[in-house]
Amino acid sequence: MAGEAGQWAAIAARRPTGFVALPPPLCSVRHGTRPRLGRCGCAARPPPLGRGRRARLAGTPVASTAAPATDGTSDDGDGSRADNASAADAGTSAAAPASGGPANVDWGALSFGWHPTPVHVVASHTRGGGWSPPTAVAGDPYIRLHVGATALQYGASCLEGLKARRRPDGAVVLFRPTAHADRFAASAARLAMPPVPTDVFLAAVKAAVVGNAAYVPPAGAPAALYLRPLLLGTGPRIGLAPADAYTLVVLATPVGEGGGGAGRLRTAGTTVVDGVTAVITDAYDRSAAGGLGGVKAGANYAADLLPATAAKAAGFPLNLYLDAATHTAVEEFGAANFVAVRRGRSVAEPDTYVTPESPSILRSITNDALAVLAAAAGMVVERRRVAVAEIEALDEVAAVGTGAGVTPVDRLVWGDRVLTVGSAAGRGGGGSGGGRLVALASQLAAIQQGEAPDVHGWCEVVDM
Repeated sequence: MAGEAGQWAAIAARRPTGFVALPPPLCSVRHGTRPRLGRCGCAARPPPLGRGRRARLAGTPVASTAAPATDGTSDDGDGSRADNASAADAGTSAAAPASGGPANVDWGALSFGWHPTPVHVVASHTRGGGWSPPTAVAGDPYIRLHVGATALQYGASCLEGLKARRRPDGAVVLFRPTAHADRFAASAARLAMPPVPTDVFLAAVKAAVVGNAAYVPPAGAPAALYLRPLLLGTGPRIGLAPADAYTLVVLATPVGEGGGGAGRLRTAGTTVVDGVTAVITDAYDRSAAGGLGGVKAGANYAADLLPATAAKAAGFPLNLYLDAATHTAVEEFGAANFVAVRRGRSVAEPDTYVTPESPSILRSITNDALAVLAAAAGMVVERRRVAVAEIEALDEVAAVGTGAGVTPVDRLVWGDRVLTVGSAAGRGGGGSGGGRLVALASQLAAIQQGEAPDVHGWCEVVDM
C-alpha cells in the first residue's frame, strides 16, 4: 500500500513546467486551414459563437437568437463572448445529416466518451421566478457563465446520466427517467439548490433526444444516446451562500455499450469477455459519513480524478473505495456500484445478490433494477455491510452503473495482496466471467432494447 500511495503522491506533485502554444483549430469543414480567430474564409463556415441558433423541439418555446445568459443578466451586459472559435473547436458535429436521417457514425466503434452532437437543452431558475420552460439550443455548445457563479466558486453542481435506445419497432425509449429525476432532485436538495421538477426534467431530457435524433443508434447496435443533465449554480456569490440563479443543461452524446473494454458485457447478447482486475485504494476516500457520497454531486467525481488516473496508469481500469472510518468495508467503485453473487452452498440454499449499503454510497438505478430482477428469479437480495475479507468468498463481482454497464471483476489488488473472487470456494477466480450476473445483465439489456416484455414499466417512449 505504501507503493500505491507513493505513486499517487508523485502524480499529485507534478506541475507543468511551462505553457505550450497550440496551433489554431482546423476549420469546421476540414479544409486544413488554420485561420485567425478560428475561422477560414469559406462559405461553409459556422455562425459565430455569440449568435447561437435556437430550435423549437418537443413543444419547447422558441427563444431569441442570442445565446442564453446564465447569470441572470441579458446579452447586452458585460459578459459578451468573443467570436473566436469555430464549430469544430467548439465540439459541434460536422457529421449531422442535412436530411435529419441517421448520423454517419460507426456505432460499433464508440467508446464511453464525448462525441459531438448539434443540440443541447437549457432551462433557468431565478429566486421567486421558478423554472423556465426547457429550450433547445442548436449549433452553440457553450453557455455564458458569470465569473462569480457558485458552480465555479464552490462547486455548486450536480448531474445525472441516463440513456435513450431504439427498439426493434423503431420507438425510442428512456430507461427509468422518473427515477433519475427523483435522484437528481435529491442531489440538488443536498446542495441547497432548487430541485428540478419532474415534468421539467422529463421535458428537457426528451427535447435533447428529439434534437439529436440522428444520434440515437439503430436497434440492436452496441450503443446508446447518453444524456447528461447538469444543474449549475450560475448566480454570483463570493460569500458562501446559495445562488440566486441556476441553470439546467442537458447534453447528449452517443456512447458505446458492451465490447468497449475488457470485462464489459455485450448488451446485444450474452457473450462476455474475461473479468478485469481492479485495485482497492485506502490511500484516499471517496466520501466520509455525512458527506456527499449518497448524491450525484460533481465534487464526488472531482475527488476521484487523481486516484482513478493513477489506477489506470498502473493498468487497473477500476478502483474500489472502502469506508472512510475503518477501511475494512466495501463502498463503491469510483463511478459504479459494487455488486456480487454468493451462490447457494446446497440445492436448498438460494443464490444471494449482495450489494453494500451505506449512506455514503450513491444508489445506482441500474443496480436497483438488477436487484428487482434477481428477486424475481428467486435470489435473496441483501443490502448490507460487505467486508473486504468477504471478497474471496463471493462467487461473482461486478461494477454496475449507467455508464459502466455491468463490468465483471475477477481480481482486486489490495496493497501486496491479490484477492481472487471465488477462490475461497475453490473456483479460482473465474466466477465473474459468467453465471448469475451475466444472466441478469442480459435480461436487463433485453428489456432496455425492447427484446423482452417491460413488465415493470421501466421504459418510457419519447414522442419523436
